[in-house]
Amino acid sequence: MEGKITFTIVKPSALSMNYLGPILTNISDNGFKVIAIKMLHLSKDQATAFYSVHQGKPFFDGLIEFMTSGPVVVATLMKNNAVEDYRKTIGATNPEKADAGTIRKLYGIDMERNAVHGSDSDENALIESRFFFSDIEIFQY
Repeated sequence: MEGKITFTIVKPSALSMNYLGPILTNISDNGFKVIAIKMLHLSKDQATAFYSVHQGKPFFDGLIEFMTSGPVVVATLMKNNAVEDYRKTIGATNPEKADAGTIRKLYGIDMERNAVHGSDSDENALIESRFFFSDIEIFQY
């Protein structure tokens, strides 16, 4: 699966503004297949474990508070060159600097509330996907 999957989280701010449908449409229109998806409300422990790589950074506490502030949708996506293509699809972390038509430009508010998370490497895509999904929850069709 390496190189063929990536992982995303539609963040609480995007869900609260009813952007899930348009975001999923954008993902599909860019050639990705959703092979696993679920909605959940992250606990503080889950968010802390998922974002542990950022522990100790100045934005960590705010990130955890934000990501536990409401439901999220997590999904594993499939496409050749998935991580790199999804990074292009979502745009820069800062929506103000994201290219026109990217998910973060269209639906992001600021650096924290930038609509979606996307894996930054093939290795992390697998780790992040397996954090939320077991093998029987991931469908390759």
